[in-house]
Amino acid sequence: MKPLTVVYWLRVAFGILAALLCIGYGIATNTITNDVSNFHWNMFLNGTSIALVVYLLSYYVIKALFMAKVEKPQKLFTMGIGIYFLAWIVFWILLYTLIAGAPISSGC
Repeated sequence: MKPLTVVYWLRVAFGILAALLCIGYGIATNTITNDVSNFHWNMFLNGTSIALVVYLLSYYVIKALFMAKVEKPQKLFTMGIGIYFLAWIVFWILLYTLIAGAPISSGC
């Protein structure tokens, strides 16, 4: 495989890792709840911050691995940025939905 193709798929993996970290942080801080009316913007902002930090860290990991293997080193920063954030948001929503579950209704 070409180096930029490997970088692309690494960004997918890092996006999934970022989603797992967001869910882990939500569980650790007890902000994941099945009460829809109890939505906190802090949870979204914390998750977005975690995703940005993981993306920046992924750049340094990818740069260390592929700097000498690509023609344009600046492509290492932008390659896979769209799929990273798409994978992050899709897996974050999926995992959040699985953990929070449907609201429990009382009564008949």
